Amino acid sequence: MKTTLLVIGKTDKDFVIKGIEEYQKRLIHYMPYEMKIIPDIKNTKNLSEQQQKQKEGELILAQVKSGDLMILLDEGGKEFSSTAFSQFIEQKMLSGIKNLIFVIGGPYGFSPEVYQQAQGKISLSKMTFSHQMIRMIFTEQLYRAMTILRNEPYHHV
Repeated sequence: MKTTLLVIGKTDKDFVIKGIEEYQKRLIHYMPYEMKIIPDIKNTKNLSEQQQKQKEGELILAQVKSGDLMILLDEGGKEFSSTAFSQFIEQKMLSGIKNLIFVIGGPYGFSPEVYQQAQGKISLSKMTFSHQMIRMIFTEQLYRAMTILRNEPYHHV
């Protein structure tokens, strides 16, 4: 199963980039993984929040193919412990899904069309993190999930 993290906009903080790269480097030993970046929408000052969500939604949905499983990283989603998240990933791996896509939306969230086509929502915390930091946190948690599934010592309970 390939796992993709789909995000809006580039990461501009060097420490975040280095953290993402570190966990991506570790993660590829366990599964095919990539972070796809959808470029920021230009001239957002001329757009309402709804229009921006709509445009971002169109770009997100253009990346999702028939048969892909799309999960939104959303504050209203289900929360998991790291162990429960690893079980969620294992279940998806065993189900025969070819591409599991996790999506981090833009600053205003997702369009109604993206919510309608998503097969689930996950919240990483009740706390709010920047969209930049979530990329690193999610990649680390996915790596952690794989080490839990392999019963490796990275995750200590």
